[in-house]
Amino acid sequence: MAKNKNLIYIAISIIAFIVLAFLYSTPVFTGKQLFQHDIVQYRGGAKELIDYRADTGKETYWSDSMFGGMPTYQMGSRFTGDIIKNIDSALNFFPRPVNYIFMLFAGFFLLGMVAVRNWKYALLGATFFGLSTYFYIAIAAGHNGKINTIEYFAPLLAGILLVYIRKQYIWGFIVTTLFMGLQIAANHPQMTYYLFLALGFLFLSELIRAIQKKIPMKHFLISSGIIAASCIIGVGMNSQRIMANSEYVKETVRGKQILTNESHTEGNSGMDKESMLMWSYGKLETLNLFIPRLMGGGSQEPEGKEMMTRVQELVQENVGSQAEMDRISKGFGNLTYWGDQPGTSGPAYQGAIVCFLALLGFFFAWKKYRYWILGASILTIFLAWGSNFMALSDFFIDFVPFYNKFRAPSSILVVVELLFPLIAIIGLYRFFTDKELTTEYKQKILLYVGGGTLGFVLILLIFGKSLLGFHTENEKTYLPPFLLDYLVEERFKLFRIDAIKAFIYVAIAAAALFLVLKQKLNQNIALLIIGVVSLFDLWTVNKRYLNDDNYVDKIFAENPFQTESSDLMAEKVQGNPNLEPILANVNVNKTLETIAEKDKTHYRIFNNILGTFSETNTSYFKSSIGGYHAVKLRRYDDVINEYFQIMDSVKVPNILNLLNAKYLVLGGPEQPQAIPNPKANGNAWFVSELKFVESPNQEIKSIGVIDSKKTAVIASSDKKYFEGKTIQPDSTAYINLTKYQPNELEFKSQSKTPQLAVFSEIYYPHGWKFFIDGKEVPYIKADYLLRAVHVPAGNHDIRMVFEPEVIEKGKWISLICFGLFILLSGAGIYFLYRKKGGRQALPKEE
Repeated sequence: MAKNKNLIYIAISIIAFIVLAFLYSTPVFTGKQLFQHDIVQYRGGAKELIDYRADTGKETYWSDSMFGGMPTYQMGSRFTGDIIKNIDSALNFFPRPVNYIFMLFAGFFLLGMVAVRNWKYALLGATFFGLSTYFYIAIAAGHNGKINTIEYFAPLLAGILLVYIRKQYIWGFIVTTLFMGLQIAANHPQMTYYLFLALGFLFLSELIRAIQKKIPMKHFLISSGIIAASCIIGVGMNSQRIMANSEYVKETVRGKQILTNESHTEGNSGMDKESMLMWSYGKLETLNLFIPRLMGGGSQEPEGKEMMTRVQELVQENVGSQAEMDRISKGFGNLTYWGDQPGTSGPAYQGAIVCFLALLGFFFAWKKYRYWILGASILTIFLAWGSNFMALSDFFIDFVPFYNKFRAPSSILVVVELLFPLIAIIGLYRFFTDKELTTEYKQKILLYVGGGTLGFVLILLIFGKSLLGFHTENEKTYLPPFLLDYLVEERFKLFRIDAIKAFIYVAIAAAALFLVLKQKLNQNIALLIIGVVSLFDLWTVNKRYLNDDNYVDKIFAENPFQTESSDLMAEKVQGNPNLEPILANVNVNKTLETIAEKDKTHYRIFNNILGTFSETNTSYFKSSIGGYHAVKLRRYDDVINEYFQIMDSVKVPNILNLLNAKYLVLGGPEQPQAIPNPKANGNAWFVSELKFVESPNQEIKSIGVIDSKKTAVIASSDKKYFEGKTIQPDSTAYINLTKYQPNELEFKSQSKTPQLAVFSEIYYPHGWKFFIDGKEVPYIKADYLLRAVHVPAGNHDIRMVFEPEVIEKGKWISLICFGLFILLSGAGIYFLYRKKGGRQALPKEE
């Protein structure tokens, strides 16, 4: 009876999560969809991939849509035999973002049930975790892969705790393996990496407990073996994805550096430190886990518009010279954010009550949870400081494997957003239920922590202006007093509102706990009060960053690259900052569409209006010189940095010719101009001269000054390719593209003498194969980033095809691992119910 009653409560909790997720996302009822910046960019960049899939029913793992061409592994490619990804899709069947919100709730609910075995606390913890503000900021931005990964944090940890803490080996194996597989399938390695940094503390904690004989060493070894096997199988189920990306990442900005200059050293791996640590959390800024607008919140808070209007009025009233205006411009940054990051969409707010209960949890929770969660939380906070704690950051960058592959250390705070709700509900559960804790001890800790927390907020409220400053050093240097004083006062108001709220919320929670101790309030009522107040707090803060304004009509969400404007469209767009760029870019999009329709041959477009290397409008209509992607090929990124940062009027055209930029889109958004580039090299050409150079630096410098139609720059290491081969000029020779698909190109050539053909296709050493008259031949890199092949005299059919071997190998490994998971899980469940009736003894808490 009790079991059935518990199942009913669990079912009610699941229904509650569905209701909350839909209530937060009410515009989905009217058919509206989220408008997410990164997803808009994805739609443009992945258009060629999506079209190819629709036209052929097959998958291409290469696309020419962005940056001259790149693998599609990080652009939404699908892998055959990818069963685990199908499971992920099935679990996320609700419309976006309902699916993410529900899964965040449900995943932590499972973790809560494992940790405290009580649905009330699991439900409370699920709302703590599922409403963490950072997740809603990420959803609004379109970081879907990140959220998809985070939603599996809690259930993966639940599986590990089932093994280590609950000694439920079989169920622990099943849960850990499944959610390890789903975690990897979500395809955000950075988030998974950060989670496993924290899980390392759990492993150390269990090892220490085994050494101290608090748990049997045999149990620790068996548990560690089971978890290791689970992780291996879970990873194995994603072999295609992992093998392909592992191969790819070596050639990207996350792999080894090729050039040697001020910011790079040839052979070093990963990104340069400046790029890695650009988004580093300030030390004081960490307190916005507790007070959301401690440092102004996000760069675009709702109050920012009113502040901007007043700033403009103040400038008009007080500034009388251009020199003074120029000085103000140097100091003018974000109105509503004044932290250490270049800018931010919002704070990593965890909730005032959650932080307060987490502090209590570090006193009340069982030691087996307390110390590893504390250690993991401290480490991740310190790492989030990035450039503001260089001693630790340098150590991790230089000595901890793979850490230097990831940027934006502030995002590691997702670990805290998992662990604080966990320690909070564990501490709260023990506070209410554990007879070993005396009332006197509870009252003392509650007094110290509650009083200390409230006192801290009061100190900030009273002395905040002098302690926090509410301005940056740059603002203090350049802004006149009338502007600086105004900004400080307005920012202090934003802070004061949230600080007072935090004080009230914590006071309510502390009072509820105190009244329970005094037996003047029922425990369930106290939990309800804490849950409702915390939900209200997080819900209202989250609505600042993800609200009804983020939803748009389906037509805009699914086709953000409009080519026609109308009065109706203007009416719908007016006042919506998310949609205004759509209307502003109509003329540019129309120009791109016209080019693509009139000239259906294969070429690239250089769009200098929308920000060449931060837009995918061009890619939506035709192959682009630019694009928008965080994991570009290293060689292409080097060319961008070498030539397009300065825009040399002689060298840049040479590079555009090399990359077959047949059209340039110049001018402004209102009157874009499509200018043909008759000097573009074309899809392929024969060269008559070779220039051998000794270093990558010489390679990249040379391509900006040579006549690339006549001369090819070749690395001296490729001299051996020409042994036994000759190249002789032939003015009548030609090579033409006869068939184009993103993963297969065919050419016809004719020459009286042997030639070196250079192709305006990006060099990638894995997966591309060349065939001349049906026979596979080797090829080399030319001009730093292009492909080249030696062509004998005569008439020839040349074909290049992208057939990465890792895809086929990975498919079979993935299928074998998934089959192994099903086999072992089935055998385990059969054994469990056959021998033990589906029950295992639960260990006593300690």
